[in-house]
Amino acid sequence: MLQPGDKAPDFALRASDKSLVKLSEQKGKNVLLLFFPFAFTGVCTKELCMMRDSLAEYERLDAQIFAISVDSPYTLAKWREEQGFNFPLLSDFNKTVSKKYDSLYKEFGLGLKGVSKRSAFVVDKKGIIQYAEVLENAGELPNFEAINQTLQRIG
Repeated sequence: MLQPGDKAPDFALRASDKSLVKLSEQKGKNVLLLFFPFAFTGVCTKELCMMRDSLAEYERLDAQIFAISVDSPYTLAKWREEQGFNFPLLSDFNKTVSKKYDSLYKEFGLGLKGVSKRSAFVVDKKGIIQYAEVLENAGELPNFEAINQTLQRIG
């Protein structure tokens, strides 16, 4: 598993608006990567609505939020529109980034395979992981208090 101090694996993913987002292009910003299992589900909606409603705080901490799932860009676009999310939702449809971040269930509920684990990573302005949390239980939320303390610490 990736640990604080590790270089964050780079990626290029399509956002819900079909633009290409590269982690390497975020140098100079702190980045909060949030992997989540599925759009339109209860806990995922709760988590990302919390982010939507706290965006000003994350902007104050100079942090760019990216939420990542294996859903298609089209599914993410519909969900983003319905919920009014004000940060990019990225499609890891091919599961490559979830694998790089050790955030992929071998098997999820209903026998589904290849679903992103709920995870959180804080990547600093130099591309180094400062916080890493991968949850086995999809019903739990990341420790946002610890995430926010990390972002405050690294400024």
